[in-house]
Amino acid sequence: MTFWDHLEVLRGSIIQVLTAGVLMGFCVFFLKDNIFDIILWPLQHDFPTYRVLGIAPFQLKLINTILTEQFLIHLKVSIIIGLLVASPYIIYVLFRFISPALYDNERRAGTHLVVAAYGMFIIGIIVNYFLIFPLTIRFLGTYSVSPDVETMLTLSSYIDTLMMLCGVFGIVFEIPVIAWLLAHFGMLRSTWMSHYRRHAIVAILIIAAIITPTADVMTLIIVSLPILLLYEISIWIVRLTNY
Repeated sequence: MTFWDHLEVLRGSIIQVLTAGVLMGFCVFFLKDNIFDIILWPLQHDFPTYRVLGIAPFQLKLINTILTEQFLIHLKVSIIIGLLVASPYIIYVLFRFISPALYDNERRAGTHLVVAAYGMFIIGIIVNYFLIFPLTIRFLGTYSVSPDVETMLTLSSYIDTLMMLCGVFGIVFEIPVIAWLLAHFGMLRSTWMSHYRRHAIVAILIIAAIITPTADVMTLIIVSLPILLLYEISIWIVRLTNY
């Protein structure tokens, strides 16, 4: 294929990606009630995390302060969730465009890498939704410096915090994949990770304290455990890779 032929194939792939994202976003837009029932579920007392951890009921109500805010947030959420729903197909189209330039062994390794990275990202989003975000919103939403100060949480603040934490934990859960890549290129050893385990635990506790700024030790431990587990899994993956 000539250079222009490659550009034509790339153009077709981009059109397919955009079409998939727009169609999924369009479908999500018309599922407003169902989507926002899921998004706002952590505000309800019957949320599974609160029942499992025995957290006392709390009152937290969202407000809207800008005329166009609810529509724009609806539009933004539709686009983001639409892209997330369409992401398997988008990744497939992009990988299909790149794969002809790879050798068979590189194509197999690339497939495993993409599937693992995508799977870990989705797991990170799920862990954040059911564990990290509810604990964060419960603490920050009910925190008060004085009884004279009433908390009025905006819808925009709620959505932005949820999306931000989903992105953060989606990336955090890529630790095993990144560890495998570094080990594959000889840049990381399991012995190093084991030797600096104590340092890693301290760093993880600090990160967990920043993510969920609460004085509750149990909450801090609950948030830290998934990241510690990822670190231990990474050591095991690196050990296997080094062999």
